[in-house]
Amino acid sequence: MRSVTFSMGVSLDGYIVGPDGDFDWTAPDEEVFRFWIDEIRQVGFHLLGRRLYETMLYWETADQDPSLDDSMLEWAAIWKPLPKVVFSSTLSAVQGNARLASGGLAEEIKRLRAEPGEGDIAIGGATLAAEAAALGLIDEYQAMVYPVLVGGGIPFFPRRERRVDLELVETRTFSSGVVYLHYRVVRQAVL
Repeated sequence: MRSVTFSMGVSLDGYIVGPDGDFDWTAPDEEVFRFWIDEIRQVGFHLLGRRLYETMLYWETADQDPSLDDSMLEWAAIWKPLPKVVFSSTLSAVQGNARLASGGLAEEIKRLRAEPGEGDIAIGGATLAAEAAALGLIDEYQAMVYPVLVGGGIPFFPRRERRVDLELVETRTFSSGVVYLHYRVVRQAVL
């Protein structure tokens, strides 16, 4: 069964976006970007909220930008054909290999898990991930922790009074000081 993974860049104090809406501190260097390229290869579907979808629209036509380096062209070549499901109450249409969600988040994940094929289900965007977490649908958390304190903004983890036990799967430290943390949710065995 496909795993549902939430992965994003996060400040050391726990935010994916600062209080001013800025996230320029997550711009990856070449080493981190190569890591993200390898990670996106493991994804079969990407679920996005409206804001992240609009941010990522750049990659739908990025391959036409002559100033892009080989790594960015490689990312665009992987991202563009990747099936995407966009959750939005304000968009009436989406572009590229994307579709608007036709059901609720739990229904979409159940349907995607049942589809044949390889690759995990990635969730992008804190609001969408918070909903998935509240429903107990996230199987893995992948945090790319940047060495910066932003003092507030949109948190990586939802502020819910619910305990979730995690098992450390992998860590990696990059030369830039960025640290990758990969955790799997520990599920209680059903008797």
